[in-house]
Amino acid sequence: MRSATAISLTVTATVLLACGGSGSNAEAASGQAVEETTMAADGQEMNTLTAAERAAGWELLFDGRTLEGWRGYNRGDLPGGWSVVDGMLARTGEGGDIITDRSFSDFELALEWRLDAGGNSGVFYRAAEGEEWVYHSAPEYQVLDDERHRDGQDPLTSAGANYGLHPAPRGVVRAVGEWNQARIVVEGNHVEHWLNGTRIVEYELGSPDWEARVAASKFSQWPAYGRADAGHVGLQDHGDPVWYRNIKIREIG
Repeated sequence: MRSATAISLTVTATVLLACGGSGSNAEAASGQAVEETTMAADGQEMNTLTAAERAAGWELLFDGRTLEGWRGYNRGDLPGGWSVVDGMLARTGEGGDIITDRSFSDFELALEWRLDAGGNSGVFYRAAEGEEWVYHSAPEYQVLDDERHRDGQDPLTSAGANYGLHPAPRGVVRAVGEWNQARIVVEGNHVEHWLNGTRIVEYELGSPDWEARVAASKFSQWPAYGRADAGHVGLQDHGDPVWYRNIKIREIG
């Protein structure tokens, strides 16, 4: 792990604590459900930054009120199907994948995600526009209900995996309906996927191992895949409801 990444661990612990908290129980009173979507376990308001986070360089990518800063992939406007629901960025209908207006090179990204039963989505990073689909250029942090979706039968496509290339271990993702904490670190060619405080994937873009994995996968047919030195953060519309909150980023370097 590089020194800048190591330095970030203390700050990341603070972020993960701020992001913590489970989804509401189906039998909870409506008032309790609203409280859980607006407050973290330690009492910090959702979609906000502490003074320590701001000092460390963290920025919000979602303010909990608007979709400012997001647009559709290969388009200048925001497609339908994405909405702000009770302080969450939610896929509520058909619309397509969305990306941040801004591009990022080296960064640490933290967010929370939640799915319905059988749900599927993903978080893209270093996404370059100009391809037919965002996944033709961008690696994907898989967001999945491992228990009920068929992709959960394969570690290469399970929750937290670098989709199709690097497997995720079992027993780290939380039960459907609960909030999962995701963290993605990209520094030069070094990439890490974290899930609920555990590093589950680590790889080097462009390494011989990575090249061999790409060559043996469907991504071999798209020359732009994983080649961008900088790109957008993206959220996948895979046809299922999904909720994101506490989306924040810290640029490295």
